[in-house]
Amino acid sequence: MDQYLAHYSVMLKECLDALELGSKTSGSLVFADLTFGAGGHTFALSDQVTGSTVYSVDQDPDALKNGEANIALKHKEGKVHLLPMNFDAFPDWCETNSMHGKFAGILMDLGVSSHQFDKMERGFSFRAEAPLDMRMNHGDISAPTAADLINSLPEKEIADIIFNYGEERYSRKIASRICEFREKQKFSTTKELEDIIFHCYPPKDRYGKLHPATRTFQALRIAVNKELTVLENTLPKLLPYLAPGGVIAVISFHSLEDRIVKHTFKEMLENKQFPVTILTKKPLTATDVELSLNSRSRSAKLRLVQRETQLGRVDGTKKKRQYKT
Repeated sequence: MDQYLAHYSVMLKECLDALELGSKTSGSLVFADLTFGAGGHTFALSDQVTGSTVYSVDQDPDALKNGEANIALKHKEGKVHLLPMNFDAFPDWCETNSMHGKFAGILMDLGVSSHQFDKMERGFSFRAEAPLDMRMNHGDISAPTAADLINSLPEKEIADIIFNYGEERYSRKIASRICEFREKQKFSTTKELEDIIFHCYPPKDRYGKLHPATRTFQALRIAVNKELTVLENTLPKLLPYLAPGGVIAVISFHSLEDRIVKHTFKEMLENKQFPVTILTKKPLTATDVELSLNSRSRSAKLRLVQRETQLGRVDGTKKKRQYKT
């Protein structure tokens, strides 16, 4: 494997503060990081909470190989455990391993890792010519790539993906041009698709702050990895594994994800078996200092929910002040 590219841990302090609160309130020292990536949040949490055990999940073979090497390098054997799976399999793992009420904190950072985005051959970016892949688990040869989707799906379905997951206003035009192109040759590279999208935009709109291909590439990435479906299926299942007083922290990066997190947390309030407090009536965002260090934090939104032993409430006053930015 080539060198794993550096990754900035988004909203690290805010996440650590929330998870440490979960540990102090619950008395548990067991945590889960459901999106390990480069391990920034995992290792920082392990360092900050003395005696903690962190179970971290990732499906990316590159992240897992790099993670195992860093666990050895940082002497974290027995303190950090990597679970090779998509996080939608985590509730089943918890059932198998009797983890009910064990976790002081569960973190989900839903962003694409810098390694995935900047490693051009992974096909997440249109900045260079590369295979149009976008699979987070590129080791799963049975999973369709982005190229597979746009080479095979009906035009209407492609348009719906681009509109629903990318909120792209030119979705129908882009889908039409995609189908025209593939009548002559199959898509195989990022630049082929980027060029099609670019010329679907009116000349006056081609050079704005957001590249014309950004929304379509986001939409295809979400579709390839079933990201929203996995989030919708997994997040509601986590409460039974949280210790009373434990905290779930979710970082999202676009409105579709944030909407799911917001609505799921509200649904958790109605759960009488596991009452909760929503700690963030409005999501936390990155500080100006963080934005000066990492521009990709600009779209990040952090929402927090805490399992309680009393009836659920939204935004307890004391906790609101604690997380005020």
